[in-house]
Amino acid sequence: MVHTGRMSETSGPLQGLRVVELAGIGPAPMCCMLLADLGADVVRIDRLDASGLGLPMEPRFDVNARGRRSLALDLKAPAGRDVALRLADRADVLVEGFRPGVAEKLGLGPADCHARNPALVYGRMTGFGQDGPLAAAAGHDLNYIALSGALHAIGEAGGAPLPPLNLVGDYGGGALFLAFGLMAALHERQRSGRGQVVDAAMVDGAAALASIFYGLGAVGQWRADRGTNLLDGGAPFYATYETADGRWVSVGALEPKFFARFAEGIGLDAEFVRGQYDRRLWPRMRQAIAAILRTRSRDAWCERLEGSDACFAPVLSFEEAPRHRHAQARGAFVEIGGVVQPAPAPRFSRSVPGAPRRAPQVGEHSDEVLAEAGCDAAAIAALRAKGVVR
Repeated sequence: MVHTGRMSETSGPLQGLRVVELAGIGPAPMCCMLLADLGADVVRIDRLDASGLGLPMEPRFDVNARGRRSLALDLKAPAGRDVALRLADRADVLVEGFRPGVAEKLGLGPADCHARNPALVYGRMTGFGQDGPLAAAAGHDLNYIALSGALHAIGEAGGAPLPPLNLVGDYGGGALFLAFGLMAALHERQRSGRGQVVDAAMVDGAAALASIFYGLGAVGQWRADRGTNLLDGGAPFYATYETADGRWVSVGALEPKFFARFAEGIGLDAEFVRGQYDRRLWPRMRQAIAAILRTRSRDAWCERLEGSDACFAPVLSFEEAPRHRHAQARGAFVEIGGVVQPAPAPRFSRSVPGAPRRAPQVGEHSDEVLAEAGCDAAAIAALRAKGVVR
């Protein structure tokens, strides 16, 4: 069942947190989606012409933009900058994802904002960070995870490194680390009463995500050759296999007791159970597992193995995942404006977030936000007449 209504009458654990987002693409919007999902009041300052920002689509399909209010503002105009600063004056958090120095050129850098609101937590999202020899260089997720070491480890044996979508850099190493950094700075502010700058770089975050592999490499338990290790598809008991109907299943039976259960479930020879970690057996083990799993359809294997200690799961598409019985039982997806999308995560026992609001049209809440910032009707009309606000 996909829920379409509010998940709860409460507004989530971040209720009352005021966030100003300077519109961008990639990890910064995702970070602000996470904050909005958990109850923060996020005001996104959009460009007057947002046609060149991100992928062209109707707002309702832009899942990462959900939960905001939108103010369309010309930040290059002095009057537009002044409005943005007034919003930052009453905010707890400001998030920007420009290249280093761009916010400063706009008159909206940390020094500009902290001179007026010393308690502001200023979040900066970049690929390479605010300093260093590559700080000003252009790049995208793939470049940042390449530099972190993570990309080199992903791919089949003897093959090229494979892009893991933009999950590792943009969203894992970027959005999540920025959100974590903002929460840490807000916690510290409770003691000091002062804000600070959070410099979140995707190259740093992606490297941090790979921490365990740096440790394994140092102790000699991780090879540089892709597809030869325990967690990169090299082990036949931690891999994906094709089934009779051309679909795929995942096997993650790392521990001997789980591998024994998996082997029992598919009828794998006991020789492989006894020698699970004998690398000399791995090529034959992989062939044997592959041959068995090709004898039945994906769903037939699900009936036999899913929910057991075999560490087994079907490989679902984005279309299939919301329909899976486990996702439906947990209400893991919501439908907003006809678009099925993941529900807010994580979950809370008391301060349960409400269902997210759809993504706004550019400038949809301009008058409302300006009024909250102290602009009267005449001032708003004057901003419109100057072309500063839409």
